[in-house]
Amino acid sequence: MIGPVHHVGIAVRDLDAALARFRSLGLEPDAPEDVPSAGARVCFLPTPSAAVELVTPLGPDSSVGRFLESKGEGLHHVAFETQDIVKEMDRLRKEGFELVDRVPRLSARGRQVAFVHPRSTGGVLVELVQEPRPQGR
Repeated sequence: MIGPVHHVGIAVRDLDAALARFRSLGLEPDAPEDVPSAGARVCFLPTPSAAVELVTPLGPDSSVGRFLESKGEGLHHVAFETQDIVKEMDRLRKEGFELVDRVPRLSARGRQVAFVHPRSTGGVLVELVQEPRPQGR
């Protein structure tokens, strides 16, 4: 099943400028990280309940680059935790949701992620996130 909100993704053109704005709000960022599978550089700003993820494209042909070109900066996606991403993807397909990904992809901090197409969710890109399992499990 889908769990709590993991993070909210915000597409930005200039990560350093966005980080300065969010620091002014009182949020302290983790270290930025490149996510080649998404063609993006991301930086998480933790809060007690969910994180804010700032996302900037590594190039104009990435999905985030195309998003910024067509929609500008702003809300990019809402991410929900799941304990078993493959099982959740199968459940959502059976429920009629259109998934962007056929299989989970590796993302920041070793997480597995998959996206649900905005056509299935009222115009909002939804991300499923499974945290890495501890070694030996």
